[in-house]
Formats: sequence, structure tokens, C-alpha cells
Amino acid sequence: MGVHFAVNVFIATSLLWLILRKAADLNPIWAISSMVAASDPLVQQAIKTFRGRMINAALGCATGLLFLGIGGSGQWKLPLALGVTVLLSSYVVRVQVMWRQAPITAAIVIASSWDHRTNVTPLETGLRRVGEVMLGCLVGVAVSWVMSKIWPTPSPTAAPKTNP
Repeated sequence: MGVHFAVNVFIATSLLWLILRKAADLNPIWAISSMVAASDPLVQQAIKTFRGRMINAALGCATGLLFLGIGGSGQWKLPLALGVTVLLSSYVVRVQVMWRQAPITAAIVIASSWDHRTNVTPLETGLRRVGEVMLGCLVGVAVSWVMSKIWPTPSPTAAPKTNP
């Protein structure tokens, strides 16, 4: 399984590097970190993780953008936004797979607006980061699926039964 996972990560990292770094001149680190979290040699697990990441990332994005929209990108908003996001993820959305992704995404959206070295608005920066995260998840699950067709993982073997 480790070799399968390593090959999947190698291929997906290469794709993201080419797409984001070479084609769009963006830093691919957010997409690559998300891809690693959404990849799995077992496609059903990758799909389950992908679904949870996408739902919770959308929640975190919406919450982060809401907090950015309410008065800019002040750093005091981060703890409040993360607390609200955790409550929404836990009690409203209730998708436990990757539920930590919601506050992580809210933090990415809010904190990415603190970069003052660019002419891009905080909302644009936050949306760009979330887009990179979503792309990473999509590439991770797509590579997992394609590789499962090209190079299937060995099925787990049942332990031999012993008679007492």
C-alpha cells in the first residue's frame, strides 16, 4: 500500500506543480497539501475523504469569506471565525470525515488576506487559496481513481483459520 500511495502522491504532485507553478505561476503548496490529504490507494476511502473535505472546505470558505466581508481582514477575527466554523461543522453540517477541514479553510481564507505584498483584494486571495485547496483534492481523488484502474491495490488476504 505504501508504494501505491507514494506513486499516487508523486504523480499528483507533478500534475499540480505543472498546472499551478508552470501554467499559472502560482505556488502549488496549498493544493499539494490538500491532495495528500485526499489521496488514498483505496479509491472508496479517497472518495469518502474527498467528499468530507469538499463539504467542510466549502463551509470554511463561506464562513471565512463572511468574516472577511464583515469589516475586512483584522487579525482579531481569526479566533472568532474558527470557533463559529467549528460549531457550524459540528452541529449543522455534521460530516465527520475531515471535519477539521472547515476551520482550516476558514483560517486559510482569513490569513491569506494578511499578505500585503499584493494588489489582490483579501476576498480574491481567500478565494484563490480555496480554489487551490479544492483543485488539490480533485487531483488527489482523480489520480487515486486512475491509478486504481491502471495498477489495482492487492486485496487484503484473509488470515488463515486455525482449528482450536
